[in-house]
Amino acid sequence: MRQAHKLIIFLFNKHLKDYPSPKNLGYFWNIGSLLGIALTIQIITGVFLAMYYTPHVNLAFLSVESIMRDVNGGWFLRYLHSNTASFYFFFIYLHILKALLFKSYHNQNIILWISGLIIFFLSAGTAFLGYVLPWGQMSLWGATVITNLITAIPIVGKVIVVWIWGGFSINNATLNRFFVLHFILPFIILGLIILHILVLHEKGSTSPIGFMLTTDKIAFFPYYVFKDIFGLFLFFLILILFVSFSSNFLVGHPDNYNTANYLVTPIHIVPEWYFLPFYAILRSIPDKLGGVLAMGGAMIIFFFKGFFDNSFSQVIYFRPFLEKFFFFFFFFFFFFVYFYLFKRFRWFTYWRTFCFKFSKNFCFIFFIFKFYFKSYFKIWNKLLF
Repeated sequence: MRQAHKLIIFLFNKHLKDYPSPKNLGYFWNIGSLLGIALTIQIITGVFLAMYYTPHVNLAFLSVESIMRDVNGGWFLRYLHSNTASFYFFFIYLHILKALLFKSYHNQNIILWISGLIIFFLSAGTAFLGYVLPWGQMSLWGATVITNLITAIPIVGKVIVVWIWGGFSINNATLNRFFVLHFILPFIILGLIILHILVLHEKGSTSPIGFMLTTDKIAFFPYYVFKDIFGLFLFFLILILFVSFSSNFLVGHPDNYNTANYLVTPIHIVPEWYFLPFYAILRSIPDKLGGVLAMGGAMIIFFFKGFFDNSFSQVIYFRPFLEKFFFFFFFFFFFFVYFYLFKRFRWFTYWRTFCFKFSKNFCFIFFIFKFYFKSYFKIWNKLLF
């Protein structure tokens, strides 16, 4: 018992109290702690929701309605769980954006970068599994569309889909498997996050100027701890406002409040907002295999980024002005304007399709030419000037 007490004190001092951090870290570096808190909320609320959920095709929808109507505080737990998922992906996208802007992926932190991407992909898989569990119309048909993408794999694709389904269509076995995986994966993600933090503290945080500073550092406690507490207070305030007054603004499709029906297909099968960029890439290519390859390539391309773009210069502060403009143009205009305006007003359908096709192609050109063909680096910078 005494040895365990010493170990806890040692880890607390090493990784929190006395951990040396660069002096000039901004609020972008608070996002990691917000992600940890969001995942903790997800796990706690998920455990309580699992106590009342029934993973059966005939009872799943009714059990969710029972949680909302019959369980004391059940509506709050469910909306807290679903809205926190949206904030979790909002934070994780900002976390990736921070890494791109301040080059946190260079060769000394390549393990940190890859582990973070693995956490993101596992989180995306967990969110998809959770989207199926309410067993509404959008849950059933969303699962049907996404799992059918595997049939694009030549020869073995159909066999894999039947194995995942546990039959020749989505059925009770599929729902049970998705529920078990959705319950287990967050704990695996939590373990990977702990490893992610250990790797970060082993290598050290990258400063906003893009260098691994060995001097001019301050202790993490109390300076950055209180800075994180301020960020957590704002996060909790905004989260409670969404849960209490606008619980379906970020999540929830009207069709998903109808029980799953194999005989009726929704007019529009769309995922949650945090999957829309990848879904747009998939939909923008008519060929099924081509769409799957493009969507997968848009995700896998980030794994190789740290190997091909490992210079310490060219952080956001030292890049050309138009390149800075590109980052904010792409990540904010096509991200937030779409999710607010185009999602709310249906007559923007044509422009929505055009914007996503343009942004998808421009994004691919940017990453391929700038980060993977270094001989074009100077040409790209001249184009941006």
